[in-house]
Amino acid sequence: MSPLSRRKEKKRAAERTVTLIGKPGCHLCDDAQEVIEEVCAETGAQWEKKDISQDPELYRLYWEQIPVVLIDGEQHTFWRVNPDRLRRSLGA
Repeated sequence: MSPLSRRKEKKRAAERTVTLIGKPGCHLCDDAQEVIEEVCAETGAQWEKKDISQDPELYRLYWEQIPVVLIDGEQHTFWRVNPDRLRRSLGA
């Protein structure tokens, strides 16, 4: 089988990491965290939280979009997190 004809294997949700980039005192960040916690608990995905005010590079990249959600390091969404879309993106 040629490399071009192979389909990329999809990771299971439990093998994925969701990253929430936000800041303390941000109500949209709190809302996003609730959705992420719920979806990750359902799917088995891991999640982490990063404080944009503590990381100059994250600040430069995402300040106008927080909260920002990454899946395995790639931007998934910003401002509002749709739980159904997050589930689908995690393969659940």
